[in-house]
Amino acid sequence: MLIWNSKAECDNRDDRKVQQLYNLKKLVRHVYETIPFYKTKFDEVGVKPDDIQSMADIAKLPFTSKDELRETYPYGLLAVDEKEIVEIHTSSGTTGTPVLAAYTEADMDMWSEVTARCLCMAGGTPDDVVQNAYGYGMFTGGLGVHYGSHKLGCNTIPAASGNTKRQLLLMRDFKSTILTCTPSYSLYMAEVAREIGIDFKELSLKAGIFGAEPWSDNMRKEIEQKLNLKAFDIYGLTEIVGPGVSAECEAHNGLHVNEDHFYPEIINPDTGEVLPEGEKGELVFTTITREGTPIIRYRTRDITWLWHDECPCGRTTVKMHRLLGRTDDMMILRGVNIFPSQIENVLMRIEETEPHYQIVIDRGDSHLDEVELQVEVEPSFFTDETKSLERIKNKISAEIKQELGISMMIKLVEPKSIARSEGKAKRVMDKRKL
Repeated sequence: MLIWNSKAECDNRDDRKVQQLYNLKKLVRHVYETIPFYKTKFDEVGVKPDDIQSMADIAKLPFTSKDELRETYPYGLLAVDEKEIVEIHTSSGTTGTPVLAAYTEADMDMWSEVTARCLCMAGGTPDDVVQNAYGYGMFTGGLGVHYGSHKLGCNTIPAASGNTKRQLLLMRDFKSTILTCTPSYSLYMAEVAREIGIDFKELSLKAGIFGAEPWSDNMRKEIEQKLNLKAFDIYGLTEIVGPGVSAECEAHNGLHVNEDHFYPEIINPDTGEVLPEGEKGELVFTTITREGTPIIRYRTRDITWLWHDECPCGRTTVKMHRLLGRTDDMMILRGVNIFPSQIENVLMRIEETEPHYQIVIDRGDSHLDEVELQVEVEPSFFTDETKSLERIKNKISAEIKQELGISMMIKLVEPKSIARSEGKAKRVMDKRKL
């Protein structure tokens, strides 16, 4: 298996811990002395830079939330002189104050490095043609992958998101070998390809690197079958650096975290308690090498768990399980915690359905929450035969009941009736007036 930086990715774990502690101590002292926001937070909990003597001491430091990042916008978390900043990005959210990420030249080098590692994990080499269909601009997805592709030495097609027919023509004409985009957009590409007569089996794609939204193993199978490639998960977020925080290798058994730059923890989302390795909880990151806008113990709201194993690829970095969902995406239905990805996992096993669905939550006359799962049906199954549709509805209902332990109203809808997205798919529509 290919490895981009064997020293960083395959290092002895004890040696890595020594370097992590050195970087953490340096970071804590620097933010305490240069960022008033962090000095105040540290003082409030009674912690000083000298209190950090081991990696376990990171638990003494306060968390940083997304709301706090918004409150400090634009430059409240800047740890260097403004003149040292060479690029800025903001979160992809469309409402409210954005979250800022500022990069020094060294940060840009680091970002290119970690995304190059992620491309290499998917089998990327300088011989590849990377078609990058993430959004360019203030969103970190497009440019982050772009920089990593250049670092790796690939031929890079900056296709950006949208204009799907043109995407497919570019893919055919330039013999793209690696596709990067959201998983939901890749399935939309498959849909459009079928309409215009492009067969993925006749293209040159070997791998797809998909991120920016949670997706299930069953969706992976669907993507691989429809696009004729191997699908890899990549993880990142603007607040930490953008894409490149972690990615799957060819073993497809967890995402390797680039922990020489991003130190991960798992906490109980309710209490903030650090959980042992292997326990599921909220993912927290500290950017131990970032210069422009370093972050201490950032609460990502993403739910996963961490573990070490002897990976066939030879990397020794800690792994994170692919995301189960986000704490703010979690629905509590009749006392059961449910994530959209769990519902998706069920639907992907049912051959009569398309991989497009929406969860609609409303409040009925009884003032109780009502949940309707709208699911597109394969064109060949969407007939006027009521018995056929009723059978599919009952099958979906029974599978969800067995898997998740709850009952849901199922509504079968015609193909292409659920809105498509060229970026992150919107799976939940909450109509409640809360």
